[in-house]
Amino acid sequence: MRHIILSALLSCVPLALSADPLPSWNAADSKDRIIEFVTAVTDPQRPEYVTPAERIAVFDNDGTLWAEQPVYFQLIFAIDRLAQMAEDDPSILTTPVLQAAAKGDLKAIAEGGHDALIEVLNASHSGVSVDEFQSAVADWLEIARHPETDLPYDQMTYQPMAELLRYLRDEGFKTYIVSGGGVHFMRVFAEEAYGIPPEQVLGTYMETAYDSAESEPVIVKADGIAFVDDKEGKPINIERTIGRRPILAGGNSDGDFAMLEWTTAGDGPRLGVLVHHTDAEREWAYDRESPIGKLVDGLDRGPDMGWVIVDMAQDWSRIYTGAN
Repeated sequence: MRHIILSALLSCVPLALSADPLPSWNAADSKDRIIEFVTAVTDPQRPEYVTPAERIAVFDNDGTLWAEQPVYFQLIFAIDRLAQMAEDDPSILTTPVLQAAAKGDLKAIAEGGHDALIEVLNASHSGVSVDEFQSAVADWLEIARHPETDLPYDQMTYQPMAELLRYLRDEGFKTYIVSGGGVHFMRVFAEEAYGIPPEQVLGTYMETAYDSAESEPVIVKADGIAFVDDKEGKPINIERTIGRRPILAGGNSDGDFAMLEWTTAGDGPRLGVLVHHTDAEREWAYDRESPIGKLVDGLDRGPDMGWVIVDMAQDWSRIYTGAN
């Protein structure tokens, strides 16, 4: 009898008194819509119910799960690594671009465009095994600090998004990263930072080669980009690798537009979530004119497609996992 009474009492507890799955999200439309969507697709009694196998959620990384200003953090790693390599062997700085990069001259790299970026990535990322490269990334994350916040880069992950990832997994979703960042770079920290294991991290990848000449066979990173996981490449990589169309996608820039568009165009309940960087005080405010994380199509077309446009300044009570 005691158990029956207790169960009856618990059933009367209002939803508002239950644990908040998104405590760093302010009470606003964005939070309400996300929770309503998750509730609908996980309740077997509702017509929107989606089986656990189909509960796939995909997220961009740069600007969506962690910060991306003043430049992508992987580029900062590449510049730091190149400078360190040049200390041991200055002869590797064979071009003006590499010489500028080793000095931390971001302007010179930007002026060189795509070709300059590839040159820096080839010089700093290739010629080593995947294991050696990832060890270098882990060492860098231990000591590197952001030039403006002085935070470790892996503490500049967004607390509200970490909560969203955890909430989705608690409700039977499988969460993936689908980012333009390098797959071998992100796999170093994704599990600890986001709870997403390496096999659920999709990204851009360089050419690789199998080398069994040494005592132990290794996968070696080679020159050249094999696949760019950005824009239309994102849904292509999702279909190729995951094999299911997600029911939820999150991004922050027009590089994510195709992923959100493809996700929300499917049958049944779907949700697109777009993080809009509006907080110049706690982070950075940027969108249409920004060379990093440019956001035009998502703002103009996303609302008509039913996407949740997250206003960072208004919707988040806290920004980083490591501060504020």
